[in-house]
Amino acid sequence: MVIKSAEYLISNVDWQKCPVADKPEYAFIGRSNVGKSSLINLLTSREKLAKTSGTPGKTQLINHFLINNQWYLVDLPGYGFAKVSQGQRKSWERMIEDYLRKRPNLMNVFVLIDSRHTPQKLDIDFINQLGEWNIPFQLVFTKADKNTQLETSRNTKAFLNKLRETWQFLPASYVTSTVKKTGRDQILAFIEEMNARFQGIA
Repeated sequence: MVIKSAEYLISNVDWQKCPVADKPEYAFIGRSNVGKSSLINLLTSREKLAKTSGTPGKTQLINHFLINNQWYLVDLPGYGFAKVSQGQRKSWERMIEDYLRKRPNLMNVFVLIDSRHTPQKLDIDFINQLGEWNIPFQLVFTKADKNTQLETSRNTKAFLNKLRETWQFLPASYVTSTVKKTGRDQILAFIEEMNARFQGIA
């Protein structure tokens, strides 16, 4: 897939105010500071499309981007270590759950996992929740350029083995590096395939 255009559309706290659900949509979510904005910029080949920050919890809304005038990319708030009040965190959780469970054109959720770490309970819990909600998802292991290849391989394998304890079938997964641009083509190829499927049922 060639990205010809990528533009920011709108941000919302309410899924019902999101753009008309007439195009396939793909959401990106992960723990705070997992490298989500950098990945979005890599996929779209736009260095500043999503705002990167060293401060966890920068994304606080449901952010829609229109890609190639054909599909939506959605940047969701991170979960985990953002320094916000308990009330604000609960509000985010409700907003994210409503969006994930009620958005009719959501084709897939890309769950970002920091490849520098061993399996984290927060990530496992969120993935299990997606399973309970019957929401399709895939895993994206980020920041592979900040590891040795051996460390990345060991940590991703450990994570998938942890999932095997409760999952009969594992989701597809990608290893990405914004420096080496690895994983980009595979993710976009999957999105292209799903876009064609959406057109077939729309």
